[in-house]
Amino acid sequence: MAGKLFVVGFGPGSVEHMTKRAREAIEESDVIVGYKTYVDLVVDLIAGKEVISTGMTEEVSRAQEAIKQAECGKNVAVISSGDAGLYGMAGLVYEVLIEKGWRKEGGIEVEIVPGISAIHSCAALLGAPIMHDACTISLSDHLTPWHVIAKRIEAAAAADFVIALYNPKSGRRTQQIVEAQRILLTYRSPHTPVGLVKSAYRERQHIVLTSLGDMLEHDIGMLTTVIIGNSSTFVYDGLMITPRGYERKYKLASAVQPLKPHERLRPEAEPWSLANVRAIAEEAYEKVSAPKQMERLEVAISPGVANKTLTTKQMIEIARIVGEKGTITYTPDHYLKVTMETERPDEVVRELLEAGLTVAPTGNVFVMKACDFCDGEKKDAIPYAEQLYKQFGGMELPKELRLGFNGCGMACYGAVHEDIGIVYRKGAFDLFLGGKTVGRNAHPGQLVAEGIHPDQLIETIARIIRQYKEEGYANERFHKFFERKKEVGGFVYGETLKTEPAACGE
Repeated sequence: MAGKLFVVGFGPGSVEHMTKRAREAIEESDVIVGYKTYVDLVVDLIAGKEVISTGMTEEVSRAQEAIKQAECGKNVAVISSGDAGLYGMAGLVYEVLIEKGWRKEGGIEVEIVPGISAIHSCAALLGAPIMHDACTISLSDHLTPWHVIAKRIEAAAAADFVIALYNPKSGRRTQQIVEAQRILLTYRSPHTPVGLVKSAYRERQHIVLTSLGDMLEHDIGMLTTVIIGNSSTFVYDGLMITPRGYERKYKLASAVQPLKPHERLRPEAEPWSLANVRAIAEEAYEKVSAPKQMERLEVAISPGVANKTLTTKQMIEIARIVGEKGTITYTPDHYLKVTMETERPDEVVRELLEAGLTVAPTGNVFVMKACDFCDGEKKDAIPYAEQLYKQFGGMELPKELRLGFNGCGMACYGAVHEDIGIVYRKGAFDLFLGGKTVGRNAHPGQLVAEGIHPDQLIETIARIIRQYKEEGYANERFHKFFERKKEVGGFVYGETLKTEPAACGE
């Protein structure tokens, strides 16, 4: 029976500002998944629970692991500070579920638990700066191109939105807030009120009221939310306030209003309304009419499993398909990585296949790294390499899994150092597991079997890959998986066979 997946926004961090439902969801959960900093904020609520915490840039693996745990029947809470649906984990969890073919009917149950977002908690500390139309913009360009962010800042500034800037600055990203200020100053007065709130409702809370022109003179970091007022925002007695517009119709200091209640919603009382300014609607429609979106395509291509030679015709065809704006990158795994923006990804893949190339996805997938079988002279093992590629090539796995395949005992392409190493020798196959190709602790794989009969090879490898796919943690490398599980595919970690000396040229 499948478990339940909660995506919980627990607010700014203090227990007093966490919703009752957020606390209930955490209490009902068997497993807590979150960014390390967020886990530390709720440590008093998760005693005795299984906790999976990771660092920055590990959001996808957190979502994948949470879904995997829920599919195993556990109640899982993916936690975010603020609101999970605003730069939190809610959208990513749904995206990962969709990639797996999830449906509301029949799939694991998902509940999004809302929380107080940073824009609201920081606004409360500043006064009432978002009483009128406001927007949030993240200055982090790790996932969004900067030119898109800059366009949004300019649009919000031109439209006189109150703007809350998230992720304004980090140790590496220092220029984005400078550029944001430059854009804003083309539309706003340098005297526009700005509020800087760091760690709202946490121990190190710090609040500064400043101006758009002077805001860079103050400390701004990743934990700071920057709220920039609109043209009517003002500061009074240490409070930042944005009027809603009541002064247009009402006398706020008078007990007697100029308009009677039945007169206040008439068109003549609202000369600025859409009914009187139809041209505004027509202009807005033109602005929101967007061109067709381009898609990012990234695939691995090669002339074949054993073939390492690209023909001139193939190279010309690759260059034509990729074009000047795409990139072609050579990799140490004997394939070219093609990256491009296109409106027709399916057609691009079809053209590459028609050019006689193998085409596979990149990322956390099965990767075949075979030798050239001495330019085909030692061809006995080639059919088995091709069958492995056909059956597993591009398969999604917890982490990229490299299988090295060498056609003779010389193993000159280094198969023994890959995650799975296969060496054809004396009409049979030797099998190595858990190699590590890079790092100061790089090492060959453990020799776990010699003389595997060719008829048994595919099923042996399938058994190993199947277990890794089903039991590996998201982002867990195979050598760590082998060490953790102690037995994979029937082969025991640490039980290394003595390698039989190879004859020269074997």
